[in-house]
Amino acid sequence: MSDVRREGAERLKALADFSLLDLESIRLMLRGDSVIDWRRLDFADEAEVREFLLSQELHADDPADRARLEHVKSEAIAYLRRQFDYPIPRPVEQASVLDLLMTAGGRGHRAMCACTILKCMHIIHHLDGRELLFLLPMSDQDVFHIVEEKVYRVIGAMLAAGFPVVEFVGGRKNKDSLITKLLSKQETIAAQIFDKLRFRVVTRSQDDIFPVLQYLTKRLFPFNYVVPGQSVNSMLGFESYVEQTPLKDLLEKMQANTTAGEALNPGDNKFSSDTYRIIHLVVDMPVRLPRRMTENAPPDATLLGNVIFVICEFQIVDRDTEAHNELGEASHERYKERQKKAVIRRLQLGGASESAGAIPVAPDVRKRK
Repeated sequence: MSDVRREGAERLKALADFSLLDLESIRLMLRGDSVIDWRRLDFADEAEVREFLLSQELHADDPADRARLEHVKSEAIAYLRRQFDYPIPRPVEQASVLDLLMTAGGRGHRAMCACTILKCMHIIHHLDGRELLFLLPMSDQDVFHIVEEKVYRVIGAMLAAGFPVVEFVGGRKNKDSLITKLLSKQETIAAQIFDKLRFRVVTRSQDDIFPVLQYLTKRLFPFNYVVPGQSVNSMLGFESYVEQTPLKDLLEKMQANTTAGEALNPGDNKFSSDTYRIIHLVVDMPVRLPRRMTENAPPDATLLGNVIFVICEFQIVDRDTEAHNELGEASHERYKERQKKAVIRRLQLGGASESAGAIPVAPDVRKRK
C-alpha cells in the first residue's frame, strides 16, 4: 500500500520494486504499442487497481465516479452484445469495475471476457471525454490552462521532494512554430500537430528514466492513453537495458517475448540528426474538470462524466544525453535550420527534391531560431 498516492508520502519506486504491470507499461510506451492488443492485465493487488483508476482521474470510493464507471461498463456490454452477440457470464457482467480489472489478470474464459469489456470501456470513456470537450463552452486557452496546472502541480511536487529531475521545461508552441511545422509536413492539417502543449523532463541519470516514467504514469498520464504509433525511443533498447537491471527476471513473464537486442524506435522526423537521442511520447491526457467548468454544460453532456482528454507531448532525457544533444548536428539550432530550409524550398519550388540546387534564402531565414 505504500506506493498508493497519499499526500506527503510520494516517492519513486526502485527498479527492484517494479511490478510486472509497471514493466509492461514502460515497454508499451517506449514501443508505441496499444493496450487494446494486450491479452491480460497484471495488477498485483487492489491497491494497484485503485492507483490505476486515479491515473484516469477516477476515484474508486467516490459515488459519482463509481456510477460513471458502471455506466461505461454497461455501454461496453451493450455494444458487445449488439454488434457481436457476445456471451458474457453473469458473474462477469455483475462484477464491479475494480473486480473486472483484477479478473482481467487471470486465465480462462472469464478473464478473457473481463479484458474484452475493459478494452471497450477504454474506447468509450475516451470518446465520451472527447465529446465532452467539444460540447463545453471552453477555449483552447481555458483547456491549456487546466492541463498546465495539472502538469506543474505534479512536476513541482517531484522537484520539491528532491526527485532526480534536474530540469523541467513546459510551454505552448507559438504560432510561427506551428506554421513552420505544418509547412514542413505532408499532412498540412492543424489536427496533426501533437505538441501544441509540450513538456520536457531531464533526469539526473539514465537509470532514473524508468522510475520517473513509472511515477508519471501513476500521477500524470496513464500508460493506456499514450497515443499508439507516436512514440520515439532513440535512447534505450528495452530488453538490453532490462537485462542489466533487477527487472530481468520479469522479462520471461511478460505477455510476449522480446527479441534479443530489440531495436530502438528513432521515429521518422527527417530533420532530426542521427545522433539525436530522446524518449518522446504523445499523450492524450485525462483532465478532471472543476465543477465551475461543467455547470454550464448542455443537457447532452450529463452522461459523459467530467473528464476530458487533451493531447500533449512529453520528452524524457537524462542530463548527459541532453548535453550531447546540444552539440553539433543534433542541436536544436541545427534542427530548426534544416526545417526552415526545407520549408522555404517547398514554398518556392513545391515538391522539388533536395538535389534541386541552391535556393536563394535570406540570411535571417537561415539563421533565426
